[in-house]
Amino acid sequence: MFRDSNASYSPSFRYKLVLLLAVVIVAGMSQGLLLPLLSILLEDAGIPADQNGLNSVAMYIGVFGMMFFVEKPVRAWGYKRVIIAGIALVACSVLLFPFTQSLAVWFVLRLLVGVGDSALHYATQLWIVSSSPAQKRGRYISLYGMAYGLGFSIGPLGINLLQAGRHVPFLVSGFIFLSVMLLALKLPHENPEMPKRGEAGRKRYWTIYRLAWFALIPAILFGLMESSMNSTFPLYGLRTGLDQHWISLLLLAFGIGSLILQLPLGILSDKTGRKPVLMLCGITGAVSFLAIPFAGDAIGVLMLLFIVAGGAVGSFFSLGLAYAADILPKDILPAANVAGSIHFSIGSILGPLLGGYGLSYLSDNSLFLLLGSAFLLFSLLGLAFRPKIRSGPIA
Repeated sequence: MFRDSNASYSPSFRYKLVLLLAVVIVAGMSQGLLLPLLSILLEDAGIPADQNGLNSVAMYIGVFGMMFFVEKPVRAWGYKRVIIAGIALVACSVLLFPFTQSLAVWFVLRLLVGVGDSALHYATQLWIVSSSPAQKRGRYISLYGMAYGLGFSIGPLGINLLQAGRHVPFLVSGFIFLSVMLLALKLPHENPEMPKRGEAGRKRYWTIYRLAWFALIPAILFGLMESSMNSTFPLYGLRTGLDQHWISLLLLAFGIGSLILQLPLGILSDKTGRKPVLMLCGITGAVSFLAIPFAGDAIGVLMLLFIVAGGAVGSFFSLGLAYAADILPKDILPAANVAGSIHFSIGSILGPLLGGYGLSYLSDNSLFLLLGSAFLLFSLLGLAFRPKIRSGPIA
């Protein structure tokens, strides 16, 4: 358990942070690879876009469902054991994909990947947020976002391993996961702070939404953006004449934009406040997404727009968590992280569904109209949010 903010500067904290970031990078690689890889394989098999999107939802159903149970295991068993269990479940599931082409089996495997990802992300997020001093929280959670963004950006490049065989991307991903598990075994055993019993426990979720509803919206938008871009954009790209090589590079450009601005935005939010940074990033992301359909197949313009959009909204999840941590008492941060992860899951479930439906029945450009409108609406909602910063536990 973390007893004071000075722990955040100790060698043991830095060592632990490096190990956690390595876990997050690999988790990001898995998600960044699986979504476009499986979408492309199903497209090549002739599966309609709406069914393709429906199958993609399975992973986020797993993430969503796990969020209702993950808090108790983390409190009871500690961060380390939950992280290791999550890694093991994802690695085993990924290694089973190439052995079947059954949509039903893939749905179950994606569900299990979601459960494992949910567990390890929740534990790593909460560990970093809870241990960070308020004046450094933005940059530390930005490092988490950078690590995830780096992995997520590298992941789609694994699509090119299909040339070596259908099973190769899955084997490489599973091997990397098993390797990082060895690093996770070196993490210390720690548990989160326990909330007060009684009234505070019963009212904590009401308190979270009453004080920090705006800070939890970025998690929905990040999930919506991430899942739709990685499951629906490859289909959009194939239908508009882009080959798999350019699709993977554009997704990489999106991740590079996020990596470039994660830490600067985190530091800026420490100095100027999370809310103005989130609102500015929302507007920038909205404009970039809405401009993508006008770029057509001009690769140079698309690259630029993807970099700008990724840079603007790639830190939404981490900045939202940091903003919630600024507003809420520390003893209910575990519950706030659960709420944020549930929001992420809801957005992630909606992304492939809305993206696949729009691609099948509305317009090829519907994905970018959806994302642009969503981020613009978020920025406008910020005008109505007046937070009350709290530092003590709920009375």
